[in-house]
Amino acid sequence: MTETLDRRADALIRNSYYEATVSRPLADDPMLEGSLDVDVCVIGAGFSGLSVALECRARGLSVVVLDAHRPGWGASGRNGGQMLAGFAKDEIIEKQLGLEGARAAWALSIDAVKLVHERIGRYGIECDFTPGFMTVATKAKRVPDLRAWMDAATNRWGHAHLSWVDASEMRERIASERYLAGVYDALSGHLHPLKYCLGLADAARREGAQLFAHSPVLEVVRGARPVVRTATGEVRCRFVAACGNATLGNVLPAAIAARIAPIASYIVATESLGKARADALIKNRPAICDNNFFLDYFRVSADHRVLFGGRASSTGASPAQLTGDIRKRMLAVFPQLADTKIEFAWGGFVDITRNRAPDFGAIDPNYFYVQGFSGHGVALTGIAGRVIAKAISGDMAAFDLFSRIRHARFPGGPALRGPALELGMLYHRIRELF
Repeated sequence: MTETLDRRADALIRNSYYEATVSRPLADDPMLEGSLDVDVCVIGAGFSGLSVALECRARGLSVVVLDAHRPGWGASGRNGGQMLAGFAKDEIIEKQLGLEGARAAWALSIDAVKLVHERIGRYGIECDFTPGFMTVATKAKRVPDLRAWMDAATNRWGHAHLSWVDASEMRERIASERYLAGVYDALSGHLHPLKYCLGLADAARREGAQLFAHSPVLEVVRGARPVVRTATGEVRCRFVAACGNATLGNVLPAAIAARIAPIASYIVATESLGKARADALIKNRPAICDNNFFLDYFRVSADHRVLFGGRASSTGASPAQLTGDIRKRMLAVFPQLADTKIEFAWGGFVDITRNRAPDFGAIDPNYFYVQGFSGHGVALTGIAGRVIAKAISGDMAAFDLFSRIRHARFPGGPALRGPALELGMLYHRIRELF
């Protein structure tokens, strides 16, 4: 299944705006050859794996990072770029952890946003960061839900950066008739995710981590001194951190892998609109996301394009198949863009859990994993790296908090997981019609 998923992911990235707009050639780290002995072996060179590497190096631990492709090839280099506090389903966090636990988890999610800011500054990462994020309601029945979420986030979970935007103000913020109310988050924002991920990879190399590309992990031999094996080499280590998420394959035990499912998400980018026209669409250019089950998300890029995403699918249809559909959704928001061309269309797989809460766990006392960020990974992956590095160093408090969240498996094996998930998604699409 992993090879099939990788082939589909390769097809989804061929016309990526992010790939086309990185400012330098993509670094190609060497393939692992021979044997190495280190403290920590990290599997996956995306946001979470690189964060583990940086945090472990800060604690004086030697680190190897293995990736089946290259840094940023997976979801970290293709996503919507929204860098957010909170979780995909905040109510699940409080339901499972209680109010005190939810407040602690939210504090870590706010720290995660601050950590992105800190790393951009510390390492001089040029990734087009733009402040501001707004969640909006498209339906009258969703407005009370949005207000209730804001009240809970502010009064129960400790998010002090939110403000309500009523219907009369929405047209001043977004040049669209579609939205009835919104919540503005001044702390969150958006960025060019591939530039940010490549910046993290550069930082990890500078801090002394060894990165190896085109080195898919075939086996993890568990024990007091785990051995992580590829086709051409092996890493002997004291700790393993599996951070490959949707494309990790058979590295994790089947019972753990069954807790996530890969969902394809798609984004289009218009031609450059010019600064004045782009500014007129979204005041001050925050990222926007609606609060529907199958949501649309969009933002204006640094070079004045509209990036518009959504249309989740478990089947992995090609962006070319879905470009027309996404363009229609964009024009439902901004009919004034009917004369603009779509220049890029791409997608990728994100991993979701059934309850949309992140899944942090340990298979052994020295074998950790993080997965299931469910669309909130740009910030949360960074703090996940810190949580894992602290656990490796003996501070288990934050890790134990997240590991208390219970997760159910998706039904069926790998072959049946996609069709079963597609049926569930169809059910929710029908519900949203009413």
